[in-house]
Amino acid sequence: MGSRKVTSSAPVDWQGKHVTVAGLGVSGIPAAKVLHARGANVTVVNDGDDARAREQAAELEALGITVRLGDGATLPEGTELVVTAPGWKPDKPLFAAAREAGLEIWGDVELAWRLRGPDAAPWLAITGTNGKTTTTQMLASILKAAGLRTAAVGNIGVSLLDAVLGDEQYDVLAVELSSYQLHWAPSLRAHSAAVLNLAPDHLDWHGSMEAYAADKGRIYEGNRVACVYNVADKATEDLVREADVEEGCRAVGFTLGTPGPSQLGVVEGILVDRAFVEDRHKNAQELAEISDVNPPAPHNIANALAAAALARAFGVPARAVRDGLRDFTPDAHRIAHVADVDAVAYVDDSKATNTHAAEASLAAYESIVWIAGGLAKGATFDELVAKSAKRLRGVVLIGQDRALIREALARHAPEVPVVDLDRTDTGAMLAAVQEASRLAVAGDTVLLAPACASMDMFANYNKRGDAFAEAVRELGS
Repeated sequence: MGSRKVTSSAPVDWQGKHVTVAGLGVSGIPAAKVLHARGANVTVVNDGDDARAREQAAELEALGITVRLGDGATLPEGTELVVTAPGWKPDKPLFAAAREAGLEIWGDVELAWRLRGPDAAPWLAITGTNGKTTTTQMLASILKAAGLRTAAVGNIGVSLLDAVLGDEQYDVLAVELSSYQLHWAPSLRAHSAAVLNLAPDHLDWHGSMEAYAADKGRIYEGNRVACVYNVADKATEDLVREADVEEGCRAVGFTLGTPGPSQLGVVEGILVDRAFVEDRHKNAQELAEISDVNPPAPHNIANALAAAALARAFGVPARAVRDGLRDFTPDAHRIAHVADVDAVAYVDDSKATNTHAAEASLAAYESIVWIAGGLAKGATFDELVAKSAKRLRGVVLIGQDRALIREALARHAPEVPVVDLDRTDTGAMLAAVQEASRLAVAGDTVLLAPACASMDMFANYNKRGDAFAEAVRELGS
């Protein structure tokens, strides 16, 4: 971890500046409006030209913003800056042309960072392959419990532009950032930041695991107080070592084991801090009990420790950590207990859309009937099955790529009974729950943790989780 004094980015004179905004949608439209209001000459380019895009274009054109639909590849003449929606891949021809012209390319996060006022609230930033949203919400809950004006923003669904430019005055922001957003945010400098974990994901967008990790690691650049990493995931610590930070910034680890100095961890069911205390080599501060974490699954305790570390880096007292964790309610479809039927627990973790998330979910229970399958997105399942085999009472497979999981089960858990439902219709979930109930015995957990995306059968993971919950209710009726 290198140290250097980081200076702020110079303000931009937007008057008359020719800016191309790449992409309509949740980030492109607000960016175009904000820049136009500041006097920039804005042109929006968009690949699609459907009814929804035309409706959005008409809204912008009524303000005097130029929109080009069906042509997201060509750089408009005279462009001085490109502002892109985060999901646009770096290899698009538009960006190649911009780089050839020596232009900067910003994402919505970079734009929000540059538009902050001189007294803007500092950012506590969070990224990782899994757990980002839960940890960001936990952090916001802790900050609120400390009496601070805050909000959970960024990739979580609340626009950073709205948070930075709105009338609400904040003391600090809890900011969730995706790898896409970080790729396009070169000058972001957080107060403190955390990388929760790293596992292969979005490699088609980034091109390689190394590029994906490097984009995640951008979150540490220029940190002022703490770079928070996962002791159990060496790749996150490696990113801290490679980061250039402000003088005096510290590396702070979190662990489910007993913490060492400059770490937060767990001792006899208590979350403790050995990083933000006097004489951390001898002292520890109790923060909360495991029972204060909802739900108290291992990966969620890790989320709580990461949130606590960032809050403590901002000076939050221990009592607020406990109170904030107690006040926190997780979003739906994140290891959510649906019901108990005949002494079997039914748990919805439809949000477990990749193998890393599913592994964490499976690790939370001792005896499981696992409902899995969907769109694999290029994933392999051998490591997941091998690590989880001893916990599996049975498996019910659904979805387009279920054969990949079935083959991994045959290799690593051949004794586990498997029901392969050759269906991808939405009604398959009811059949899956019924089959799982037949495999389960009292004390088991029927766990929907698909390890796959949902779009082969459902509009999104929320709809998949809703279908599971409805099937469980029908089972118990």
